[in-house]
Amino acid sequence: MNAKGWITGVLLAVTLTGCVNTPPKPDNPYYAPVEVTPVPNLQPTTGAIYNPATARDLYADGRAYRVGDIITIELDESTQSSKSSSTSVEKSSSTEVGAGSVLGQSLSLFGNPLSASLSSDNSFDGEGSSDMSNSLSGNITVTVHEVQPNGNLLVRGEKWLTLNQGDEYIRISGLIRPQDIDPDNTVLSTKLADARITYSGTGAQNDANVMGWLSRFFINPLWPF
Repeated sequence: MNAKGWITGVLLAVTLTGCVNTPPKPDNPYYAPVEVTPVPNLQPTTGAIYNPATARDLYADGRAYRVGDIITIELDESTQSSKSSSTSVEKSSSTEVGAGSVLGQSLSLFGNPLSASLSSDNSFDGEGSSDMSNSLSGNITVTVHEVQPNGNLLVRGEKWLTLNQGDEYIRISGLIRPQDIDPDNTVLSTKLADARITYSGTGAQNDANVMGWLSRFFINPLWPF
């Protein structure tokens, strides 16, 4: 395949990749609330009025501990990183070969002495720096999807906001220790284990901040120039 055909093939692949990247939609089943099994209609009991099937602990603190319970996660995420590098390389060399002699006479060719000299100088300087910072604050209320044998709670949920220029959404999942839940049934996002937090959006405002497919093609690692 010639260079023109190779570039055409890569361009076609990038174009097709951009076509299949559809924006996310709400009501993802993975983040949907758990359907709690309804309490069956119980026959009235005779004798004592206590029924363990419908009993509630009067001294419970309201913290989530069952599948289907609701818990609020306070988002308090911030990251900051900085990196810099500098490289400098220099190399120089020179070689001289004098003309030989035979019987006291210098060797020559067409009247020119047979001597040679070589020299080279190489240098490279490179510098690079990178600074990045991110922050996310707010809250999202999720449901308990699973109670693990050790008591940890697996929570998942999503939150969509419809604005005049599109939608914004937050999706989160992770594991929570019951002892990290505050009395008001909230927990910091920094206490989530194996956390997966996604914050993005759709619509005209989000599209304006996305690089076009042709620009992405020219900064692709496969681009040979």
